[in-house]
Amino acid sequence: MGNSWFMYFIVFWAFVMLGFMSIGGYFMFRKFLKVLPQRDGKSKLDWQNYWVERSRGMWPEDSKTFLERLVAPVPGAFRDIARHSIAAKIAQVAVESGATEVSEKHCIEGYIRATPKRDYRSLISFLEKQNIDYSPYKHLLNK
Repeated sequence: MGNSWFMYFIVFWAFVMLGFMSIGGYFMFRKFLKVLPQRDGKSKLDWQNYWVERSRGMWPEDSKTFLERLVAPVPGAFRDIARHSIAAKIAQVAVESGATEVSEKHCIEGYIRATPKRDYRSLISFLEKQNIDYSPYKHLLNK
């Protein structure tokens, strides 16, 4: 009778460890999918690095500050990754539009394009709290 509580304790921790390993495996698998080559031979991360490098000299200080403002709600542990992927999408928007410099308009459009659909509600509330006019890009939120 005295050892049964210890057995339940061991079984409980086995399930906790299995849960943690499953969660970690899920995130590792998502990262693995990002580095797999697409049809063009480059992975999603390769494209992000390409756009960031291509726009390296196009970022004025006010656009960098605005990018920091946009990634502020992202938890600290994920902020660097989010900043890189959002900056890549902003750079892609700026370069494809033929601009010589990244503007606030490019930042807003790239931020919306980089945000997954499941996060649109929090994206909209954040933009409204920050008094950022996103009305020219509402059509991107309806896709």
